[in-house]
Amino acid sequence: MKAPSFWSHKHPGVLARLLQPVGLVYSLIGEARLIAVGSARPLVPVVCVGNPTLGGAGKTPVAIAIGKRLRQRGLRPGFLSRGYGVKITTPVEVERGGKATDYGDEPLLLAKTGTTICSPNRSWGAERLEKKGVDVIVMDDGFQNPSLSKDLSLLVVDAEAGFGNGLIFPAGPLRMRIAPQLARAHAIVIVGTGKASTHLSRLAERRGIPVIHALLHANAGRVKKLRRRRLVAYAGIGRPEKFFNTLRAEKLDVVETVAFNDHHPYTRHDAKRLLALAHKHDALLVTTEKDAVRLSGQADDTLTELARESQVLPVEAVFDRVSLHKLNLLLDTLPNTKQEKAISKPAAKTAIPKKPAAKKARPKKTAAKKPVPKQAVKAVQGRKKT
Repeated sequence: MKAPSFWSHKHPGVLARLLQPVGLVYSLIGEARLIAVGSARPLVPVVCVGNPTLGGAGKTPVAIAIGKRLRQRGLRPGFLSRGYGVKITTPVEVERGGKATDYGDEPLLLAKTGTTICSPNRSWGAERLEKKGVDVIVMDDGFQNPSLSKDLSLLVVDAEAGFGNGLIFPAGPLRMRIAPQLARAHAIVIVGTGKASTHLSRLAERRGIPVIHALLHANAGRVKKLRRRRLVAYAGIGRPEKFFNTLRAEKLDVVETVAFNDHHPYTRHDAKRLLALAHKHDALLVTTEKDAVRLSGQADDTLTELARESQVLPVEAVFDRVSLHKLNLLLDTLPNTKQEKAISKPAAKTAIPKKPAAKKARPKKTAAKKPVPKQAVKAVQGRKKT
């Protein structure tokens, strides 16, 4: 779905105001569901990485980064996803290198880091992950879903887009009122830099919620290969402009960009158009990792050619030193994850200096105790018996 332009306007127009009552009802239904629906409690901790809004904020890269951090702590994370646009009724394990039509595009990215289960029912999916022997479940999305109890909930917000016009779907991008969402969040993860960053930080500070900052870094090796080449960039993600700006920030020569809707299913017509643009500009095609997995395994020859001719530029969420420290403190609150397990070579043992022997204290002279008369002992024993 392509976000309407009025979602990003600071001052909502007439259409947004007309839709506002619908948005309020939508939010109240969601909030009532949070209270009414019971939550299943998995046997392992659950980390939920969600969005307060619809649209791309960098949620999946953040979920992957947290999964990698858990692996560094010697744990075995597993990912849980609903699987956007796929027709499944029971939990399914994602096969690495599988088709996006079977699992969705985001689960295929998650599966590169750890065991990933797609399930329309979160509690069923959690049970499947437990049977696979994971130590921690990382939920990609599902913040507003009450069916699974969460031990750590992170709200991911784009630093440029923020909360948009501040209204609830369909009047704006919010999934429900922001107050009840913040009340359930353990931290806010602000991705990137932008005009909304300061406001988000102040809002979190007023509510006593930790703020973690993350940047999306492009793969340096891939960037090097794209230098001195003309590029036609295309993307079908939540905010395609975010990807295009990443290319420009790397000083790459982007001659044309083509934006598609999030999770866009590429067609033969799309492939012909993009290949023609690349030929016209004598340029390389470049796209996101998320788009690349949707193109893989296609039967159509033109789509196969598009996949073959497209350069893929992966990005990863990177935390600064202070934010990484905050994240570690939050992960320390998870049951059974407080102590990091050694997964690398043990550090060399250092000699521990022995403490000097304590001087023996001279015993103090005490007055000799007088013997207790036998009659008094018998009297005390008699009282105890009674």
